[in-house]
Amino acid sequence: MTEPIVRFERIDKSYDGETLVVKDLNLDVAKGEFLTFLGPSGSGKTTTLMMLAGFEVPTAGRILLDGREINTLPPYKRGIGMVFQNYALFPHMTVAENIAYPLRVRKVAKAEIEERVARALGMVKLSQFGPRRPAQLSGGQQQRIALARALVFEPALVLLDEPLGALDKQLREQMQYELKQLHEELRVTMIYVTHDQAEALTMSDRIAVFSAGVIRQLAAPAELYDRPRNAFVAHFVGENNRLPGVVETLTADRCVVRLAEGSRVAAFPVDGSGPGAQVLLSLRPERVSINPAEGRFDNSFPARVDTLIYLGDATRVVLSVCGQSDFIAKVPNGSGIPPYVRGDTVRLAWRAEDCRAFQEG
Repeated sequence: MTEPIVRFERIDKSYDGETLVVKDLNLDVAKGEFLTFLGPSGSGKTTTLMMLAGFEVPTAGRILLDGREINTLPPYKRGIGMVFQNYALFPHMTVAENIAYPLRVRKVAKAEIEERVARALGMVKLSQFGPRRPAQLSGGQQQRIALARALVFEPALVLLDEPLGALDKQLREQMQYELKQLHEELRVTMIYVTHDQAEALTMSDRIAVFSAGVIRQLAAPAELYDRPRNAFVAHFVGENNRLPGVVETLTADRCVVRLAEGSRVAAFPVDGSGPGAQVLLSLRPERVSINPAEGRFDNSFPARVDTLIYLGDATRVVLSVCGQSDFIAKVPNGSGIPPYVRGDTVRLAWRAEDCRAFQEG
């Protein structure tokens, strides 16, 4: 395996000397990858990014950049590009001057600065905007300029702290696509912080899910979504139905869980919890079939339709089943809106491998 561009070795971080906001963090970041730190507020993701940037100092452990320890190296000597949510553009400078700033402080020759600024503006599709001031730009345009400034001195690593959080939904989705395309073209290493699961799933090569200062799972988006390793990841990333119960039987790849009202559900045992263990079943709404015409299903139960919510590409069907209300099935609208009404009795079915059993807590 090639040497990682970034390595966190047993990193702790405390602000008061007692509470650890980052705990025993060990993480390698491969050169050229797009890695996202995902988690709720206070989970440690931004603190970890700020330690790598040099704005925070670890309480314990080492951070290595290209094999060199950087714990005490000031931010301006790390050669890292940064993009923030508030853009941090200089209002008194033109767009071109903002982008040129990192080159001027590095004393790059004037002719090369002009060439690199022009190239960076072209990269973010704003070639004609060099003479303007930041106040004359839209939020999306300002974000592009902030990105161009972070890339213009050709850093090996770019850190992005919730950079699209201030944009509206449509523009944010457009910028996600453009940023992903830019990464694929440049292959610069990017570490991205967000609390938005959809953003993380859309853009990343790998995602590190943070909770209470610890990485709960580090995986590619599809693995994280389809094979979460614990209840926190399953319920934080994407939508899930949650059914509490007790394990009755267990084999290598199958367990049977008894729910409170007596129904028995076949599921995949993630952590091998044995008979008698309290578990939480987790099932994605799109893996639930309503009145299936055919197919092999390990679980099948009668249910009552309570609500239908039209989402455009799909309909969210809220049902009562197995003694649980607010159970969700998501039905694509490719063949029209599902022909159900409130109060209908239907049959729900799903496979055991789509239903994961986690230890509670």
